[in-house]
Amino acid sequence: MKKSMIEAVVFDLDGVITNTAHYHFLAWKQLANEIGITIDETFNETLKGISRLDSLELILQYGNRQHDFSTEEKEEMANKKNDHYRLYLNDLKPEHVLPGIPELIRNIKAEGIQIGLASVSKNAGTVLKALDLEAAFDFCADAAKISKSKPDPEIFLTACSGLGADPLRSIGIEDAVAGIESIKASGMFAVGVGHTLQEADLVFETTNQLQWVNIKEEFDHWISRCETPDSL
Repeated sequence: MKKSMIEAVVFDLDGVITNTAHYHFLAWKQLANEIGITIDETFNETLKGISRLDSLELILQYGNRQHDFSTEEKEEMANKKNDHYRLYLNDLKPEHVLPGIPELIRNIKAEGIQIGLASVSKNAGTVLKALDLEAAFDFCADAAKISKSKPDPEIFLTACSGLGADPLRSIGIEDAVAGIESIKASGMFAVGVGHTLQEADLVFETTNQLQWVNIKEEFDHWISRCETPDSL
């Protein structure tokens, strides 16, 4: 078998491996209600892919309360949101892995390619354990040690470094605009899940369309273009 040029595949978590976005929404909505701010699921879309504190800042700005709390109070509020969220995670089970993801992981593993996780969620370990996917990941970037949120490339570069993989030989899979920007800024090949992610190198409508053979084919075309003399 010809050795793959791909050194690693790095996944986002929420919206790619499983859909905990609704749990995040419920937790943020609960916290927002407590401080007199009403948010809906449309607004929640703007929070996808960014850190907890950055999400809180957006909510406070939305409710015109960004100057009403100290840094310490904001940290307490973010922790309280996380407490709400962790309660919802008690309902998470292996059957909540999104369609197509188990097959995709098996196909990647079958070729000896490493798999990483680049999630800004500090609960990623808890989620993977609930989904019975801990063993599938060779390295998970620690969100607590990431100083810059997506769309900065830090988390994807950290994942590649932890896997010992060259970002230019690696693939990132995301469902959020900020995540795609993060992947592209890292130099990786970007796969988007969702029709709005037109900045990605390859876009699928849903996770069950994530066919490994198609991803590899498009990556090969992409890396060939990147390595032509005109692109150097």
